[in-house]
Amino acid sequence: MASSLLTIIEPVNKPVSADPGDGLGRLRDNHGRVISDLRVSVTDRCNYRCVYCRTGTDGAQYSELPIDDYLRIIRVFVSLGIDKIRLTGGEPLLRKGLVDLVGEVAALRPAFADDPAAKLDIALTTNGHLLEDLAAPLHDAGLNRITISMDAVDPDIFARITRVPGSYERVLRGVRASQAAGLGPIKINAVLLRGFNEDQIEAFAKFSREENVIVRFIEFMPLEEDRTWTPETVVPMDEIIGRLNAFRPLVALPPNHASETARRFTFDDGLGEIGIIAPVSNPFCGHCSRVRLTSDGKVRTCLFSQSDHDLVGLMRRGATDEDMSAWIRAVVMRKEARHHIGEPGFLKPSRSMVHIGG
Repeated sequence: MASSLLTIIEPVNKPVSADPGDGLGRLRDNHGRVISDLRVSVTDRCNYRCVYCRTGTDGAQYSELPIDDYLRIIRVFVSLGIDKIRLTGGEPLLRKGLVDLVGEVAALRPAFADDPAAKLDIALTTNGHLLEDLAAPLHDAGLNRITISMDAVDPDIFARITRVPGSYERVLRGVRASQAAGLGPIKINAVLLRGFNEDQIEAFAKFSREENVIVRFIEFMPLEEDRTWTPETVVPMDEIIGRLNAFRPLVALPPNHASETARRFTFDDGLGEIGIIAPVSNPFCGHCSRVRLTSDGKVRTCLFSQSDHDLVGLMRRGATDEDMSAWIRAVVMRKEARHHIGEPGFLKPSRSMVHIGG
């Protein structure tokens, strides 16, 4: 049945040997990279209209699957060796049933772990607006880590970027509730956008030190709905490092693992941690371990893919878990070697970030 479904749903996907003993080994791509990290967007709805993401209008059509569909797909990916799950959106905290989904995922066990007591690493990325009341229930359900998108520590700049007045204090309470719930160390993601918040770099350094959080600066990528990205809007890594060193000398930290996206630093007194994610000026594609599931059930092998792959369509046509596994292996074998931002002929991805999943 697997081969017939592969042909019907996606004729170009011919079964390919993923590794010796295909169907038994861990999920790999054709470049030898082990794929261990699945990012699942549970909705493309959002309660913010950030200037680097949304158009500012509210006329979008939203797409999301039943929670049980996400759970079945996650189970299949875990059976292939995925051991890190990140739940994203849109804004995932808008999704009813999220806490239950976390609990169901937390009950799964990594397929290739030597330790029978090993658990999945379950993380979530949120804008934090609804986090204050949900941090403890999410932790109790089995969430391990949380990342909060927070693009300024000045309330007025924060409102200008999110286009939601008065929300900064709610997010700050969400940060502190997450720490109290045991989800620390909290990661704060800040997308830097020239002309909006590059003057927040030093303020974020102070915030990391005072609030005991990891601040990660992210270069602005061409993934916005308005298609306004230009190279001039990017605040590159070298500039960020220079300004942080002027604030207080930086000390490099080793990566936590080979596929880590951020270059890590602390300050000379060991207080605070800064990460810099620089996909534009310093791509890290060679160690990529990620694939993504969009809120409407499409697999994307790279943020900058020009196409995606309809896994939920396969599932709705009666595919078994084994059919889905074979299909996923064939798709992942064609994962792109790298993105091509800044190169001649670069094309922006076929979907914007909010519709792909953070």
